[in-house]
Amino acid sequence: MNPSPSQPRRSRRAKIIGSVIAVLAMAGLGTLAWYLTHQPAAGPGGAPGAPGAAGPGGAPAAGGGGRGGRGGGMATTVGVATAERTDIPVILDALGTVTAAATATVRPQVSGILQKVHFSEGQLVKAGQVMASIDPRPFEMALMQAAGTRQRNEAQLESAKVTLERYRTLLTQDSIARQEVDTQAALVKQLQGTAMTDRAAEGVARLNLGYTQVKAPITGRVGLRVIDMGNLVGSGDANGIAVITQLSPIDVEFAVPQDRVPDLQGRIRDSAGLPATAFDRTRTTSLAKGEFKALDNQVDVQTGTVRAKARFANDDQALFPSQFVNLRLELRTIKDAVVVPVTALRHGSTGDFVYVLNAAERTVAVRPVTRGQATVDKVEVKTGLKAGEQVITEGADRLKDGARVTLPTDKPAAGAAGGRRRQREGAPQ
Repeated sequence: MNPSPSQPRRSRRAKIIGSVIAVLAMAGLGTLAWYLTHQPAAGPGGAPGAPGAAGPGGAPAAGGGGRGGRGGGMATTVGVATAERTDIPVILDALGTVTAAATATVRPQVSGILQKVHFSEGQLVKAGQVMASIDPRPFEMALMQAAGTRQRNEAQLESAKVTLERYRTLLTQDSIARQEVDTQAALVKQLQGTAMTDRAAEGVARLNLGYTQVKAPITGRVGLRVIDMGNLVGSGDANGIAVITQLSPIDVEFAVPQDRVPDLQGRIRDSAGLPATAFDRTRTTSLAKGEFKALDNQVDVQTGTVRAKARFANDDQALFPSQFVNLRLELRTIKDAVVVPVTALRHGSTGDFVYVLNAAERTVAVRPVTRGQATVDKVEVKTGLKAGEQVITEGADRLKDGARVTLPTDKPAAGAAGGRRRQREGAPQ
């Protein structure tokens, strides 16, 4: 059975009516949403459009004052600090490396069998202390031989001198030719030279015998032993017997930026003792205190720095060679400087400035300043600020010139408290 022609017409009419109903529903929803979002907020008395209510778009209504602006608008809570006068040190911070004041490799000066070792690894030794012994018997024999040769030649010298005196007596009696006297005098001089050589040879032999006792050339700590007893040692050994490192005093080498060199040189010319402090890698623990020692004579063209050295007594052995430390060198001290916290100083397009608080009106004013030296938490203000004035340290990002502020110690206004209470309880009936 075929459908009648009236059925397609009814189906199209139903579609059109449904579309119209959907469009009307969407328009109604849009109107309701606009009304809800643009309805004026109730004032303190419950009536919309009261002074201070929000205007269109959530912005403060006319006469209400903006956030932090002039007038009676919403104030920003800020933190403040007082500019004060104090002494501020001029500090040079650098990364340094601990270096031993002296390092010596203990090597024997004669060759022989290492007979005994008189030190322990890591031991503190003093200069002149015996550290090892070499078999002395060959050197004792050499000394005896040199002494015997010297005695024999000295005896010949004495005999030649007696003969020369006899010849001179005979010459006065004209009983001997002068030639024989001159020959005997030359022999005496020859034997005198031989005796002197013998005495030198005996001295060398005695010196070599003393070298069989290997002694510490400097005071310091002994490193690990590199050779054991029974080995043949000599002056040509590269590693020697041990290495001694002087730990007290000890030096710290660091780099000074070339821009800071003139200031440092000025203090050196004044013969001022510059205190130096070595800190650990975290800059929290002080390891040792010393003073500036020396400045190098040229700038490193690759780094733009000049090498320098500070010396520390290191009596407690807190510093160790090749240790990395943070060095703080105090160049001078600025007396009675006006300082504020570092967080109070701000930088704008026209330079550095601070927000100064007017405590009576609870407003702030922009004050251009000139900054000076700075420490970790304080900065010097050379011009633009006096001691005793209060500056903003927290919340300054939301401020502008003339903005109203509140302090954490300020009590809330009674009207504001009442308004919040009425909002909690609801509008009056």
